[in-house]
Amino acid sequence: MGLKEYKAKRNFTVTAEPAGGKPLPKAVKGASRFVIQKHDATRLHYDFRLEMEGVLKSWAVPKGLPWAKGEKHLAVEVEDHPIEYESFEGVIPKGQYGGGTVMVWDRGTYYVYGEDPWNALRDGRMHIVLHGDKTHGEWALIRTRMDAAKPQWLLLKSGESAQSISKELDDQSVKTGRTMQQIADDRDAEWQSSRDRADSGAPKKSIGSTKRKSRGKTNAQRSESRPASLDLAEQLKKLPAGKPRFIVPMKPKLLASPPESGEWMYELKFDGIRLVAVKNGTKVGLTSRNGNDLAARFPELATAVGDLPAHDCVIDGEVVALDEEGRSSFQLLQSHEMDGRSSPISYYVFDLLQAEGRSLLSEPLEMRKNVLRKLCENANEPIRYSGEIAGEPAALIAEVKRHGLEGLIGKLRNSVYQPDRRSGAWIKLKVLNEQEFVIGGFTPPAGSRKYFGALLVGYYKGGRLLFAGKVGTGFNAKLLAALHKRFDQERRDDCPFADLPSKQGGQWVQGITPAMMRRCSWVNPVFVCQLKFAEWTRDAKLRQPVFLGLREDKAAKDVKREVADIRV
Repeated sequence: MGLKEYKAKRNFTVTAEPAGGKPLPKAVKGASRFVIQKHDATRLHYDFRLEMEGVLKSWAVPKGLPWAKGEKHLAVEVEDHPIEYESFEGVIPKGQYGGGTVMVWDRGTYYVYGEDPWNALRDGRMHIVLHGDKTHGEWALIRTRMDAAKPQWLLLKSGESAQSISKELDDQSVKTGRTMQQIADDRDAEWQSSRDRADSGAPKKSIGSTKRKSRGKTNAQRSESRPASLDLAEQLKKLPAGKPRFIVPMKPKLLASPPESGEWMYELKFDGIRLVAVKNGTKVGLTSRNGNDLAARFPELATAVGDLPAHDCVIDGEVVALDEEGRSSFQLLQSHEMDGRSSPISYYVFDLLQAEGRSLLSEPLEMRKNVLRKLCENANEPIRYSGEIAGEPAALIAEVKRHGLEGLIGKLRNSVYQPDRRSGAWIKLKVLNEQEFVIGGFTPPAGSRKYFGALLVGYYKGGRLLFAGKVGTGFNAKLLAALHKRFDQERRDDCPFADLPSKQGGQWVQGITPAMMRRCSWVNPVFVCQLKFAEWTRDAKLRQPVFLGLREDKAAKDVKREVADIRV
């Protein structure tokens, strides 16, 4: 079907729905993304969408998903939607096709039993497994009528019955946690083409024309003393409306080597804490990628964001601590905090997601960075603009290695910002081996060391916590004590690793025998740490791991083994 009918039904100068552009790369056969959107249009219904062949194949399901085994609900096939629609949540203006409130009700991964998804769709019978935040289990899509203007299907609950969703959960977005009424009230994803801004009486600021302000002034005083940002507001006035709020950051895909095709720009990869800065008038929020508020942790940065010459904006960047040679170091960032000293941090900003009441998510990367550069050109420390590094990627990687830096981030120049997605439009090329791991326990101390000997760490795969190795270096006495105190609060009796103890080649893995298991201390798998290491061994264990610090910005369940994609 493609997107021809979808585009014909919509006026994209009025609605904020994604228009759809260049198709994304194909997903792995048999495993792809799905989204279910609750849609209060003429009638309340649920839109069931499966990512396939570069679009979202879509069905309107009036009664929602069936939960009891054998239960069937009508599903009417509608026009294909662009992949970007997967994350759309907001209000479609009245008078537009499908006008009403849209919620991201559920999303996740789907699999097709023993078939190629495309052939199964064409044949009119798909047996699928959903792994979402709300939906888990088997369903079947069965086509019943082809001659109708909109082909009709049945959505059948196959396999075992599933527990139905509570009223509270049914009215809660998996993207933002909001209810349908809150989404309708916020109207943060609606194009407001001819409407004055609600906060038109608020002071606006001018890019490039403000002087650096005294640190002693309050946010209100700084706001009142800045001129209006007429240039920025004028530049962005044709963009869709967008409120200043936290947006889950876009993710880069790990590659083994640079792509051989495509228009890419490269930036330095930092070794710090990913942080989204949200300014709304005199209010400033600094939020980590997993939703933790860190404004109190970095007060100087909050002040600098408050000084930016815009009434409201949302910025993506990374907080880092720099060593004497100007290299970012996560370990240094952690050690300064452990010592109780204020970290000499920098906030490298690399993307602008919203400004002056307008959303930039669907704008090309180059445009977003140009506006960000102007916005930050007179910014106070610790804000620093992270620009493009010119040169061929092979030469850039050689320089990164020579200076002992972590790696490069590559981004397609015309790419849109895709919140909470790892689409491949952003990539990372690592020089040093570093990643997050989950702490599941620790060995007893030996010799003069106190508290514990080595941490036992792992990663999740298929919902199981797998053991990756022991790490016993990177600690000092103060850190050992602080970690041990935190671990005490999450003690448990049994081992959280699914594959311990185990043997390989007749030997116990890393010397962890059943007797050693009884001497180890176990903790709930809630702590995430950053490690650097020499390499992965053939039996999927870490060689020469070093502890760098705890990560507060990533959920343990999200920690997977990073494997570089060799495809270019």
